[in-house]
Amino acid sequence: MTHARGDATGPTSHDLPGTEVPEGALEPAEQRAGDVRPGPEEVTPVRPAPTRVGTSPSAGRGKARPTRISGTWVAVIAGLLVLTILLVFILQNLDPATVHFFGAEGSLPLAIAMLFSALGGAALVALIGGARILQLRKQARSPRRR
Repeated sequence: MTHARGDATGPTSHDLPGTEVPEGALEPAEQRAGDVRPGPEEVTPVRPAPTRVGTSPSAGRGKARPTRISGTWVAVIAGLLVLTILLVFILQNLDPATVHFFGAEGSLPLAIAMLFSALGGAALVALIGGARILQLRKQARSPRRR
């Protein structure tokens, strides 16, 4: 039996005729002795991971970078503030207003009418922005002609 380092302790399957193993190949685990630590010639030193240009190893220790979850919490808090302000606006503007739209006529609180108009404008902006994003993605995927 032979250790991974090449210590000869007895015959192995490599010694049988017709079972040549390429130079440097390891034996199966069941044919090796209990000591399978690499020899000094098999140990390679571990190098530290490369750092970004212009940064030092201690640069990341001072201030923590913001994460996606922290960004989400900031957005949730900002959304709650906007909703609170919107609720106060609605509660202070409950006077009825008559709305005419494509021949239809109705009466609803002024703040609700303004909220609907703002939501309609936001939807229009989102549709136009989404169409532009799709256009840019399609352009980026297509092969460039020169």
